[in-house]
Amino acid sequence: MRRAEISRKTAETDISLALTLDGTGKSDIQSGVGFLDHMLTLFARHGRFDLAVKCTGDTYVDDHHTVEDIGIALGDAFRTALGDKRGIVRYGDTTLPMDESLILTAVDISGRSYLGFDLPLPSQKVGSFDTELVKEFWQAFTMNAGLALHIRLLSGDNTHHIIEGAFKSAARSLRKAVAIDPDFKDEIPSTKGVL
Repeated sequence: MRRAEISRKTAETDISLALTLDGTGKSDIQSGVGFLDHMLTLFARHGRFDLAVKCTGDTYVDDHHTVEDIGIALGDAFRTALGDKRGIVRYGDTTLPMDESLILTAVDISGRSYLGFDLPLPSQKVGSFDTELVKEFWQAFTMNAGLALHIRLLSGDNTHHIIEGAFKSAARSLRKAVAIDPDFKDEIPSTKGVL
């Protein structure tokens, strides 16, 4: 079973995170940031990942450290759970409608980190959540997961829908990319022989 448990403790956050790639989509998210809890619950469900997150963070300052550090821990969990990446499909993409919003995501589990982020967000806040933290989350995730992720808004004007669509779309793209290809289950999907 491809699984990882990550503990990350700093002066700003204390995080315990467990990820199972070959899961059923169940989640137990307690980040201390309500909107992030919602997004990670959707992420687990649409990716069919089992995900548990518990974080105590300095949200009395703001949500930045909590959101970024959970991105770091989740990326680290993906990288760890994938091991040598033997047999994975490697690539995945999804175009996902969320009401008036249309989001494209594409992923390459290459061992190289890159975030292509073209997701203009009309509002600075969704409830009390600072929307600029969406990019911080995905930047932290990609840097620590060792993958390239592109997130692009094709259309939409409701900030909540755009962000939610991005999390759902990214989860579905990652689900495709981490899947085991039965025709190549004993191979590393690269001519270099390593990812």
